[in-house]
Amino acid sequence: MAVPQDRAALIAAIDTEFGKLLKTLAEVPETRVHERTMEGHAKDTRMSPFDLVAYLTGWNELVLKWLARDDAGAPIDFPETGFKWNELGRLAGKFYRDYEGLPYPHLLDRLQTAKQAILAAVERKNDAALYGRSWYEKWPMGRMIQFNTASPYANARGRLRNWLKSPPSG
Repeated sequence: MAVPQDRAALIAAIDTEFGKLLKTLAEVPETRVHERTMEGHAKDTRMSPFDLVAYLTGWNELVLKWLARDDAGAPIDFPETGFKWNELGRLAGKFYRDYEGLPYPHLLDRLQTAKQAILAAVERKNDAALYGRSWYEKWPMGRMIQFNTASPYANARGRLRNWLKSPPSG
């Protein structure tokens, strides 16, 4: 899929990649949801499909935090307060821990809710707000949203598809 250059393309990319991801998530057997045999987000770590959904949920909710702070005219700590861009593995671990107590169906609901809220926020913006100025360093808001929604959805789907081809552990 081409890199979105306007609001309509961004919405289409988010919806398309999320739809594909949901279909792949539906293929994960309930007995394997917590199986930590997939390559993790940090070097030399392993994660489960649950962890992967927690990671996506964490990033989606973080995008919502960025957008809320931007709407309020408040400064944004990219990527997250207390984290630098070279600490994304540590941030992934935080996301895994943040959601570990949730039942898997609730986590999936939370991811869908966050994705819907992002789409609603994008709908309220025009192309100039999304792509007409730099928002973080050289990146416009629309690109930052895409980097943390549609792109990770596609990456997660690929990881899951490869993982589903592997035999269950145990």
